[in-house]
Amino acid sequence: MKKEIIDLGYDIVESVDGRITFAGDADAICRANICLRTAERILIKVGSFHAESFEELYQGVKALHWEEFIPERGKFWVKKASSVKSKLFSPSDIQSIVKKAIVERMKLSYRTDWFKEDAESYPIRVFLMKDEVTVALDTTGDSLHKRGYRRLESKAPIAENLAAALIMLTPWRSDRILVDPFCGSGTIPIEAAMMAANIAPGMNRRFTAEEWKHLITPQNWKDVRDEAKDEIITDIETDIQGYDLDPEMVEIARINARKAGVENMIHFQARDIADLSHRKKYGFIITNPPYGERIGEQKELPALYRTIGERYKQLDSWSMYLITGYEQAEKYVGKKADKNRKIYNGMIKTYYYQFMGPKPPRRQQGHE
Repeated sequence: MKKEIIDLGYDIVESVDGRITFAGDADAICRANICLRTAERILIKVGSFHAESFEELYQGVKALHWEEFIPERGKFWVKKASSVKSKLFSPSDIQSIVKKAIVERMKLSYRTDWFKEDAESYPIRVFLMKDEVTVALDTTGDSLHKRGYRRLESKAPIAENLAAALIMLTPWRSDRILVDPFCGSGTIPIEAAMMAANIAPGMNRRFTAEEWKHLITPQNWKDVRDEAKDEIITDIETDIQGYDLDPEMVEIARINARKAGVENMIHFQARDIADLSHRKKYGFIITNPPYGERIGEQKELPALYRTIGERYKQLDSWSMYLITGYEQAEKYVGKKADKNRKIYNGMIKTYYYQFMGPKPPRRQQGHE
C-alpha cells in the first residue's frame, strides 16, 4: 500500500503495525478512498498520546480538538477499540471512557449539556499499542474491499483488496496472460482487469465522509471522481481468464464483471483444473484454490494439488502464485516455491506460494 500512496502523490509520515500514516488535505481523503486498491479504510488521525490508566485516557481524549471535526448535532460513537500489549485492554471500557471524554470536551466547546446527535455520522476508532493511544475518525464506512460490484459471491470468497494486493505482489502487467483456474465469483480476474483499465476501485460507492460537508465539500468528491473517470483506459487489450468447475459460479463471475465494467476484458469458462493448458508462454496463474476449510474436503486435497502441479509443469515458462491455507501444498504440487509469504485471509492463516517463471525476452526496438 505504501507504493500506492506515494503514486497518488502523498508523503508517508509513519508505517507501523499494518497502519500507514500520510499527510494530505480534503482531496487526499477523497482520492485515498476512491483510488487505493489494497487499503481497508481511511481514517483522519485526531491525535495520539500515552496512557496507562483510564484517567490518562480520559484526559488525553478530552484534550483533543473535537469541535474542529464534529459539529454540535453530529452523531458520534466509538465504533471500535483495539488494544495490543497495553495496560488498558478492555475494548468496551475504552469505548465508554473515550465517548465520555469527547462529550465533556464538546460541552465546553459548544456551551451545552445536551447533544441531539441527529445529524451526520462520525464513527471513531481507537487503537492502543504498547500504551500509545491513537484516536481517529473513520471516513470510509463500509470497508474499502466492498467495491460494489460483488453482489453475488462464492462460498469462500477472497476480499477484493486482498485480491488486488496479491496481484500487486507479482510482476504481472496488462500485456501478459493471467489465468485463475479457481475463479469462484471472479474477484482476482476482475481486480486484474480493473488495474489494467485503470478503473479506480471506489468509483461506484459511497463513503461516510461524504456527509461531512464542513470538512470535505461535494466539489472535492466530484473533482476526484471526474479525475478518476478521465484516467480510465478504454481501449486496453488483455488476456485475462477465469475458470471454475461450477457453471453457476462462472455465470456469477460474469455478472460481477459486468457490474465492475470489465466483462469484455475477461474470458470466463466452466473448466476443470485438469484441463488447464495454454499455447502462449510467460503467463501467470494467480489463484485461491480450495484448502479444506470445509468438512470433508481435506481428503481430496492431495489429488487436487498434485493436478495443479502437473498442469503447471506443462505450461512453458509460466509463473504461478497460490494463496492457500493447505500446509502441504508444495509437497503435492511437487515443487518448492521460490518465495512464501504468510498472509491472513480474514481470520485464516494462509500462505502465498510464489513459483517464478523466467522473464520474457525484451522486445526488439526499431525495425524487425
